[in-house]
Amino acid sequence: MPQEQLIYFGDTARVPYGVKSASTITQFTIQITRFLLERQVKLLVIACNSMAAVACDVVRELSPVPVLDVLTAGAQRAHQVSRNRNVAVIGTPATVSSGAYTRALHGHDPALRVVSKDCPLFVPLAEEGWFEHEVTRLTAQEYLAPVKAQGVDTMILGCTHYPLLKPVLAQVVGEEITLVDSADSIADQAMALLAQGGLGAERDSAPVHEYYVTDLPLRFRAVGERFLGRSLENVTLVQW
Repeated sequence: MPQEQLIYFGDTARVPYGVKSASTITQFTIQITRFLLERQVKLLVIACNSMAAVACDVVRELSPVPVLDVLTAGAQRAHQVSRNRNVAVIGTPATVSSGAYTRALHGHDPALRVVSKDCPLFVPLAEEGWFEHEVTRLTAQEYLAPVKAQGVDTMILGCTHYPLLKPVLAQVVGEEITLVDSADSIADQAMALLAQGGLGAERDSAPVHEYYVTDLPLRFRAVGERFLGRSLENVTLVQW
């Protein structure tokens, strides 16, 4: 959706969220949601699995505009593509311990077997840019060997950093396991929702994206450009 303006909030002062308690994540989520709603957004996307796992309902209660989240989108996609009804979820400790993916998957099919594994080292490896580094490969082999042994045919990349490591993860798990990237699913859902509600921007618009961070804007710009493959402008430091 290149015609749409994006207002992105990255809580760089308080990441990672995946190792924090549910109450702390919820508190931070409320603060960020209010900040974004003050900017008159027409759609909120919870693009953090840990946040979606423990605080999605809170966001929906606060928001007068539609809310989408990567967790729901990822679970729906995994249910669609799994053939043997054995699905793995890899994510941060907070996401895995919440059981949110298991609940979402069982909402589609109570008979689905869900194997969960927390992989906390994947986030710093992705931010370091070690997408296909040997250290990343060895870490993936250590984390994913017991997951492969469970006979799953689908694996949800339950953290928005993990898709950056997809080439290594795919090699480690093999072709028999389908990797589900919730980012693809959430983009499709956002496009459909905006179209249905008549909320889409004009095709010929030239949006100016805005990025807000709570610490280290220069590092955010470097990491963000690594993620997106393009330069980032309009990065603003928010100090609370």
